[in-house]
Amino acid sequence: MSVQQEMEQILRDTFAPTLLEVINDSASHSGHSGDDGSGESHFTIVIESAAFTGKSRLDRQRMVNKALGDIPGQRVHALAIKASSPQDAAPA
Repeated sequence: MSVQQEMEQILRDTFAPTLLEVINDSASHSGHSGDDGSGESHFTIVIESAAFTGKSRLDRQRMVNKALGDIPGQRVHALAIKASSPQDAAPA
């Protein structure tokens, strides 16, 4: 299983997201710092889940990082997280 697939599975199991995109950005960082040549060093996660309702942006990022365990920082060099709740997009 690729790192991307592993992250997708963990995030689905942990947050039951209504939207999940795990985007591999590694090709754009080829030859840059943190590029280990694996093709799986830089990712963007776009996730929407009710689990994030009422949480700050920082808390949401911490929740995602905690769920992913040793992947961020050890197995993946860079991880951009865009976490939202379904209520974020709802009109006031």
